[in-house]
Amino acid sequence: MENKNKAIQVLVSSTTAFTICFAIWMMFAVLGIPIKKTLGLNETEFGLLAAMPVLSGSLVRVPLGIWCDRFGGRIVFFALMLATVIPIYMIGRATEFWQFLVLGLFVGLAGGSFSVGTPYVARWFPKERRGLAMGIFGAGNSGSALTKFVAPAIITAFGWQMLPTVYACAMLVTALAFWVFTYSDPSHLVSGSVTFAQQLKVLKDRRVWRYCQYYSVVFGGYVGLALWMTKYYVAEYGFDLKLAALLAACFSLPGGVLRAVGGWISDRYGAHKVTWAVMWVCWVCFFLLSYPPTDMVVKTVKGDMVLHLAVAPWMFTALLFIVGTAMAVGKASVFKFIADDFSDNIGAVSGVVGLAGGLGGFILPIMFGALVDLTGVRSSAFMLLYGTVCVSLVWMHFSFRPAAAAPAASGARRAAAA
Repeated sequence: MENKNKAIQVLVSSTTAFTICFAIWMMFAVLGIPIKKTLGLNETEFGLLAAMPVLSGSLVRVPLGIWCDRFGGRIVFFALMLATVIPIYMIGRATEFWQFLVLGLFVGLAGGSFSVGTPYVARWFPKERRGLAMGIFGAGNSGSALTKFVAPAIITAFGWQMLPTVYACAMLVTALAFWVFTYSDPSHLVSGSVTFAQQLKVLKDRRVWRYCQYYSVVFGGYVGLALWMTKYYVAEYGFDLKLAALLAACFSLPGGVLRAVGGWISDRYGAHKVTWAVMWVCWVCFFLLSYPPTDMVVKTVKGDMVLHLAVAPWMFTALLFIVGTAMAVGKASVFKFIADDFSDNIGAVSGVVGLAGGLGGFILPIMFGALVDLTGVRSSAFMLLYGTVCVSLVWMHFSFRPAAAAPAASGARRAAAA
């Protein structure tokens, strides 16, 4: 009973800490808009600014996951949060574009918390409940929505320079509370005789790279859109910052909170079926979201008839909500794969897979901005995502086809022999 209570306390504390970390990791989704106006940035530069924290948060995931296996999630998580406090604060004092980029790299360390918290939480629960536990922890992705609720109000009331100060204080308080309310278990550590190189041997397993590919879609796509959607609403529909952030939260919130539901569904129906369904839902939604506003002249017997085709704001928001829900489920199902297949090396594998997803989240906002600068079509962001999901569906189909066919073939041979 005592161990069960500790597990619940670790889960709650870790999820809360991850929520704050993710909110800060996504801060440029809102903070970047007034900075863009102040510095006169173009779309590509805005994408680079928003993506810089994602880059560093992705690159540190592999070493952080391995350190979690070696030294324990509690101490690594605590040290990681403390390391970001001063860089967060200094953002409010920056004046040049390069300064924001450099500080963004240090702030991005907060995004590495996922690769620490996932194995830390998972090891406190039995295998049959790990999908749900990791899904609940992963619901900290809703920190993206938290930023969209809190940041516009702070910026409007006190100016954009106040937001980093508030976030730095929040990170410090969260780190101290996490240390007080969590525990360490020496039995969760990887043996000291296991070397760094031995831990990385798992990368030779093709399943790891397959899961990287899935996660680059469901998590990389989520991060990219979470960073881009507030600005998209402002530019495409002319909404003010508060309304744009609120509508963007309709994507970010389910994309985070419902990850726990995705964990439960994955435990019940299996990671493969759930991930396959998620890809198809995203494929349909991105196809519809890709269509740019179009004026069409139709020749009729009575003369020309002009049609205007566009995705209305309410339909756009509804489709984003569906995509956010699907991605939440997909993020949980991918890590269910990992927990089932690599239970003895969750930290290293989750770090690599998290790196792939994070790099997707880094590259996408930059590509979104570049595509807008090159084509002038804002919905080109969704065209890009549609293409990536097409590739993912094909790859997933052929990856699992032999595995699915093997049992059937074996049964047919036994029947023929009889």
